[in-house]
Amino acid sequence: MTTATAPATKSVTSAEGRDLILTRHIAAPRERVFRAWTDQEMIVKWFTPAPWKTASARMDVRAGGSTEVVMESPEGQKVPNPGVFLEVVPNEKLVITNAYTSAWQPAEKPSGPGFFMTFVLTFAEENGGTRYTARVRHWSIADREQHEQMGFHQGWAIATEQLAALVE
Repeated sequence: MTTATAPATKSVTSAEGRDLILTRHIAAPRERVFRAWTDQEMIVKWFTPAPWKTASARMDVRAGGSTEVVMESPEGQKVPNPGVFLEVVPNEKLVITNAYTSAWQPAEKPSGPGFFMTFVLTFAEENGGTRYTARVRHWSIADREQHEQMGFHQGWAIATEQLAALVE
């Protein structure tokens, strides 16, 4: 396992096997942090690390419900990221994958980053706030390494700081 504190953030990221992990204490109730992940008007305000932005989001927040977050590069290139909610435990846990597109239809090929992954997001009460943990599971070590090379540690840490600034 490797661990790092992302520069200029309060997030700690690590790699364990095929997983990439980010954790951070956010000084806000877990209901607010959970809502920032599940409210399409809120997620566009923080999800994509600057200078990129989130162009749009749509979500059917229930097991089997679809989601699509469209990221936009500084040059205006739009990158859709469709997926499906696998598990939804209000204010506690979200599990999302890009291996399906909607209604349990398997994706033909990975969208967005070019590899399949599953996000396991947990929101636990801690010291008057929330212990937010994002575990990103990859199909292979090579996929995990590719995600790291794309900037997981820095990008997810920046996005998490933006999330904290929105909800704190």
